[in-house]
Amino acid sequence: MAFTIIAITILNLFITMNTNTENQENMGLDRKDQSQVKISSYTAQGKIEELKAALNEGLDAGLTLNEINETLVQLYAYCGFPKSLNGITSFMDVVNERKGKGIRDEQGKEIVMNDGVEDKYEKGRKVLEELTKMPQSKPAPGFGEFSPRIDAFLKEHLFADIFASDVLSYRQRKLITNAALASMPGAESQLAAHLFMGMNVGLTAASLEELFSIIETTVGKDAATEGRNILQSLLQMRNNSK
Repeated sequence: MAFTIIAITILNLFITMNTNTENQENMGLDRKDQSQVKISSYTAQGKIEELKAALNEGLDAGLTLNEINETLVQLYAYCGFPKSLNGITSFMDVVNERKGKGIRDEQGKEIVMNDGVEDKYEKGRKVLEELTKMPQSKPAPGFGEFSPRIDAFLKEHLFADIFASDVLSYRQRKLITNAALASMPGAESQLAAHLFMGMNVGLTAASLEELFSIIETTVGKDAATEGRNILQSLLQMRNNSK
């Protein structure tokens, strides 16, 4: 499978995984989590009508306007500006329709910009260390050495700028990311890496199994089966490392 190119690294990292995750294996997804998975999946696929239904569902479940806005902003880093902007435009339509019906949704925690950091690369590198529970060299080996600019964008923008906002927790951000990657063909190795990071920040085996059950409805059986196979391989490696 495609994700095997990073399997050895992940196997070594399971030794240091947070034991809190191991103690909460039966915790699944609540209604807000489920809505974020659907919003992310439909945005990544460009399914606008389904996305609008998921946005309404998310607001009804208690997601704030800023939580959904931040979800759609983060997704541009994984599925591109066109789909992210289409998602935001759809969200504007949904909010205006709800206002027309007299529904006033909660704005939520303020989204703040992180412009005061002197060394954004170092900030992003430290965030990535927290997510992976492993040291992050400068530049990243392999792709970072071959293409230093993409390594800089990854650290300085995604993990420094975007992840700096605490409107969403790291757990939510990894849930969003995994839902999007599971919805796009050809992203298996990235999905493996982000599933691993998700388990480091509070996503349990039960919650990820539930994520793929949702993916089966938003994308299809093949995508869900591929994701489940990757997850089971990661869980097996974790068990073997104990």
